[in-house]
Order: sequence, then structure tokens, then C-alpha cells
Amino acid sequence: MNVSAPASTVETPSGKDAAYENFPVGSILLPAALRPHVAAFYAFARAIDDIADNPALPADEKIRRLTGFAEALSGRERDPAYATAHRMRASLDETGVPSRHCLDLIAAFKQDATKLRYKDWDDLMSYCILSAAPVGRYLLDLHGGSCDGYGPSDALCMALQVINHLQDCQADYRALDRVYLPGDWLAAEGARIEELNASAASPMLRRVIDRTLDATAQLMVAARRLPAGLASRRLAMESGAIVAIADALIARLRREDPLVRRVQLGKPAFLVCCLKGALAGFLS
Repeated sequence: MNVSAPASTVETPSGKDAAYENFPVGSILLPAALRPHVAAFYAFARAIDDIADNPALPADEKIRRLTGFAEALSGRERDPAYATAHRMRASLDETGVPSRHCLDLIAAFKQDATKLRYKDWDDLMSYCILSAAPVGRYLLDLHGGSCDGYGPSDALCMALQVINHLQDCQADYRALDRVYLPGDWLAAEGARIEELNASAASPMLRRVIDRTLDATAQLMVAARRLPAGLASRRLAMESGAIVAIADALIARLRREDPLVRRVQLGKPAFLVCCLKGALAGFLS
């Protein structure tokens, strides 16, 4: 089966890199032998995310290209335009990690191509279990798993996803007409979606943001159990750092307005979180 676009137009790099993310991608905390596999996974996830987030592509074209990635991952698509997926397939073959995590990401980004609103928190969590949880599940499978299963990892990844939604709520609305804030909370607070285009959050929209942060903080209760249950001490250090970053971003989003500017950690604060979190993970 060949569903590919021409080689020059399959991927649409956004220019986002590891510095844009809310976690230390493939950091030195991870075992050196596994870092190339983590890098291959990140490149795969970045490539398909960029396709889903490209405002110049119609929905059917996004889905066609994403389907090509799935076919390349299975080996049915051999077009070199899908080299990122071919490298991911080779990595999975070498490590024995199942392909379902990559396929779940593709399913999530196909959903992004057509679904622009979420009716409530549960609807949003159903999306995040496909768009975010597979990242942690991949890392757990690559590093020997957890005695607690996927649960704490899922909670952390889903919390990070919602944090990212809040950071980019205005950009997503302006570029893609995509809104991840729960629709029933918007209605309950009397907030209109169009307020995302303002230069600052209204009191009604601020209440929706705070309500979303409250729900995200609840996810973090389970997420904090993650480091102690991991088989890999190095992954425990990495996850401890990510837990600290997530907590710091939630606190900052409570104080700052994501419509005024993108709320993120500066390099010193990011480094402090990494050091403190890594130590906590080492001692867990």
C-alpha cells in the first residue's frame, strides 16, 4: 500500500526542538545506550505532531500523511520520504518495544486534524491517553517497566499535555481554531471561546484556566509515585526532574496569564527543577 505524498512534502518541520518541550528530551540522565532510541522516538513524535499542527494542510491531507507514517512503521510503506518512520521501525525491532505507542500517537494526531473542541474533562482525557500517555509508556517499556504499571506515568504525561495546552491555548486557537479547554467549564463560567483571542484573559476565562489547573494538579498526585516504582534508577531521575518541572509550570500558570505571553520556565528555573527532581528520583 502506498499512500505517501511526494518525498519533499511529507514532513512539515515546525522548527520546534527539544528546547521547546516541558521535559529534558533524551537527557544525560538516561542510559547512553538507550538515548539514540529515545531520540528516534522523539523525532518520530515531532514529525507527526508537526503535520497535525500545520495550519496550511487540509484535514484530509494531514490524515493521508499520517496514514503513510503508520504504513511505514509496519513496513508496508517503503517510500524514503518516511525515513523518520523507517528509523523508528528499526529502533523498535532492535529494542523489542511494541509499535502500539507510536500508532496511538498517530491516532491522536489524526483526531487533531478533525476534532477542534472537547466537551468536558473526560473527553479531553480520552484524547490525552492517546496523545500523551504513549510517550511515557514507550519510555517505561524501553527501560524495564514499573512495579506500578503505566498508571503514574500516564498521569504525568497527561498532566504535561494539559499544561502544554494551557501554554499554547491562544496560539492553538488563532492558528488552528483548536480549543482544548473543556466546553462545559467554559459554559459554566460564562466564558466564550472567542476570548482566547484577547490580549489578556477575562475573569471568566481565568476561572476556566484555574479549574483546568486544579484538575491537572490532581493528576500530579498519582504522577509523583512514578519515580519510586521504576526499574531503572536513571529513568527515575529523569522522571523526578519532569515531575518537578510540571509542578513548577502549574504554579507559574496560576500566577501568569498565558494570553499575555507563553508561560514557561527560564533556563535557571528549568535547571533547578532538573537537579532537585533528579536527586529526588535517585533517592526514591
